[in-house]
Amino acid sequence: MSGHSKWSTIKRKKGKTDAAKGVVFTKLAREIIMAAKAGGGNPEGNFRLRIAVSNAKAANMPNENIKRAIEKGAGGADGANYEELTYEGYGPGGTAVIVKAMTDNRNRTAGEIRHIFSKNGGNMGETGCVSWMFKEKGFLTIDRVGCEFSADDLMLMALEYGADDMEEGEDAIDIITSPNAFQAVKEGMEKDGVVFLESEITMTADTSVVVTDLDQAKYVLRMMEALDDHDDVQNTYTNFDVPDEIAEKLG
Repeated sequence: MSGHSKWSTIKRKKGKTDAAKGVVFTKLAREIIMAAKAGGGNPEGNFRLRIAVSNAKAANMPNENIKRAIEKGAGGADGANYEELTYEGYGPGGTAVIVKAMTDNRNRTAGEIRHIFSKNGGNMGETGCVSWMFKEKGFLTIDRVGCEFSADDLMLMALEYGADDMEEGEDAIDIITSPNAFQAVKEGMEKDGVVFLESEITMTADTSVVVTDLDQAKYVLRMMEALDDHDDVQNTYTNFDVPDEIAEKLG
């Protein structure tokens, strides 16, 4: 899990800056559009949409933006012609990378993603080249600041609703579930008063690749941030782990 934890922690900190610039709203809107397109515009009957709307609200996305995105997806209006694509490849040090994108021009997006890989010492591979290393897991993230529940209470609560595990970080706690148990755990804990900072079904690798070379770590982080910043990229997953002392040298 360390690869997921390391990159998710970096993205969480980076996301606060992106949110301040409004960068994150575009990606949130696209996820809402695709969720509404796939399962209809009523969040009560569309769990993917309910999660997308919840994450948008957590990022302080205006209600009008959320409503507009739902209408675009459910009504088939402009913006609903995105297709969802997955790219796979390797970064420096043999790190595995999965990129989930939404685009209205697959040729443009594929070329730009390939360029980001190659520019940073990686290479984009064929479908399936690294996805076999990853499994879907549900992650429900709780901000430790202001949380009224102890870690022990959260663990007991999560297990009661069917969670698999819990990971404690410096600033946040992750409740880990199977994809099938994700909804029950999320809704059960929310009814008990738990507030989630983020909630998603994500991809985690079975094993991590520890990058101890300073130059390789620099390029891995630069590549992942460039992928994450691309307009068409919705999510990035990797199995890299950078030791804290290396991360500190890189700032």
